[in-house]
Amino acid sequence: MTTPVRHILSLSGGKDSAALAIYMRDRVPDMEYIFHDTDKELPETYQYLYRLEAILGKKIEKTTSERSFDNWLKVYGNMIPSNHRRWCTKMLKLKPFEKYVGNDTVYNYIGLRADEDRMGYISHKPNITPVYPFRDDGLVLEDIHRILEESGLGFPQYTEWGRTRSGCFFCFYQQKIEWVRLKEQYPELYDEAKAYEAPNLINGNTFYWNGSESLAELEQPTRMQQIRDNWEAKRAKAREQRGNQRLVQILGDADIEDEPSGCLICQL
Repeated sequence: MTTPVRHILSLSGGKDSAALAIYMRDRVPDMEYIFHDTDKELPETYQYLYRLEAILGKKIEKTTSERSFDNWLKVYGNMIPSNHRRWCTKMLKLKPFEKYVGNDTVYNYIGLRADEDRMGYISHKPNITPVYPFRDDGLVLEDIHRILEESGLGFPQYTEWGRTRSGCFFCFYQQKIEWVRLKEQYPELYDEAKAYEAPNLINGNTFYWNGSESLAELEQPTRMQQIRDNWEAKRAKAREQRGNQRLVQILGDADIEDEPSGCLICQL
């Protein structure tokens, strides 16, 4: 019996995976588009995916974990995820993806660009082969902008208020300025994220989304203004160094604050 071969593209709600979906739409007509829903996404993420569906002319399937984030949090002793404890990526994104794939032979299309220097494979199952069309075809950030603009999709709406990445609203890879903007745009989500910063059940320690700084400390008016001022100074310096690049290009570069790039399955 012949094992079926499937072509799957996972969408994060970010610009790169959306651009790749559009880029591959006519190249691989039987492509499956999926989104791993954590139920902790920004409202704009869902809106962006709805608009993308219309452009693709095909439904984006949603996968969900067998447990919610809150249930997994209890399993992990109320220890919130971090860049050293990325159980959220594993249990809410990667495991549902591998379950969706099953044992079929799969080509998994990943939106890493030719101008990025990072690894992109998100699963080690032997039946899943990663494919990097942007790298193979030499497409860079400027090409992704062009694809999104020409398609009419544009950028995710959360970029309008300063969010630079997809992923959960409490993602620990956020820059501090993004926490400030979350507080301003969605104070109820900020408060929800803050409530997770509580003593864990393993050793009683309290971990914070920002490492050593709690969200209760970060939201103080003086501290928030300091973060804004630092951001503006770094943005001004970046503009000087990068000439005539548009603001959206500068905002899209996480290295302004030397922040990690994030989990690929969440933020491409």
